[in-house]
Amino acid sequence: MTPVPSLPPLRFQPARDSAFRRELRERADVYLAGAGKHRFGDARMHAKAVFLAVLTVALYVLALNADGASGFVVSYVACLVTAMALAMNTLHDAAHSAVFRTGWLNRVLIRLVSLPVGVDTDFWTIRHVHFHHTYANVEGYDLDTEPNPFLRQTPYQRWSPQYRYQYLYWPVVAALSLPYLNWYGDWLDRFGKTPVAAHSRLQGWRGWLSFLGWKLGHVALVLALPMWLLQQHGIGWGVVLGAYFLGQMLASCVLVALILGTHWAEVDFFQPGPDGTLPHDWYQHTFYTACDWTPRPRALRWLGYWLGGLNLHLTHHLFPTWNHRHYPALARIIAELAPRHGLVYRELGYGQLHASQQAFLRAMGQPPGHT
Repeated sequence: MTPVPSLPPLRFQPARDSAFRRELRERADVYLAGAGKHRFGDARMHAKAVFLAVLTVALYVLALNADGASGFVVSYVACLVTAMALAMNTLHDAAHSAVFRTGWLNRVLIRLVSLPVGVDTDFWTIRHVHFHHTYANVEGYDLDTEPNPFLRQTPYQRWSPQYRYQYLYWPVVAALSLPYLNWYGDWLDRFGKTPVAAHSRLQGWRGWLSFLGWKLGHVALVLALPMWLLQQHGIGWGVVLGAYFLGQMLASCVLVALILGTHWAEVDFFQPGPDGTLPHDWYQHTFYTACDWTPRPRALRWLGYWLGGLNLHLTHHLFPTWNHRHYPALARIIAELAPRHGLVYRELGYGQLHASQQAFLRAMGQPPGHT
């Protein structure tokens, strides 16, 4: 096996003397102290997680006890979508050590919540925390925007004719993202075909045992057990397999559709200079490469609550180790401070986000030099 070469070092301009960074951290600390809070999850956040976990289990039990194909499919697909909502509200924060103060509790939570979703959380955490958060929208470093035959996501990537239509077919790509990651992307990582595996804590046979154990656990929970129990009700393996992929695709499409545009809408993309540097500090980079969006009208603000704060995506990138329960307050601080330091804070409605996303996909779908 030919090893994947490691990426050369990439450096931002130093941020230690940044007046914005200093004032932002001071204001965030004042907010915490004034409210008598900490940056981790609280009882209300834990109660939401318990509610989603109980709902996921209840839908799973309902699916296993279905006496007809239609009842099974509805319950089962709803279970997988709810499992994704649970992951959005817990796994994501736990990957940033923002649910519990104790590290091993975060790691246990990640593993348990990921079981019905199917992704290898060791590799996903490396991709998300080490590569995406550090190098958002940097060509060759942000693995979320790496070149592929289906989407052209940066102006530095090669163009192909199919990209002309990516603004139309991107929901299909979004729907297939989770099955792709589960059944192809994770295996590329495990076989060392990407830069991810080199950063894993679990190397050698320990890594393989962990990887295969959790993959088999996922298959046993969401496929083998339902197939075995439901055959007595005349529900064949094909129905279970079809419902599995339908649930994964629906959960994936909803998640990707609601957050992907935050790194596409009116943002910038970068290539490192010859000396491996970028011309700005990391805090400036975050404003250049992400935005927040909030549901409008205000009557829909509950949607952000169930998204685990991922709609406030710029805020999340600036405060990744803070639990999402703090994002609304932090977003208000960011919106106040950014203009004082020459930074543009963008908070869009979802309609604006979607329109900007479509404009971006159309622009990236045109041949280079086309006007």
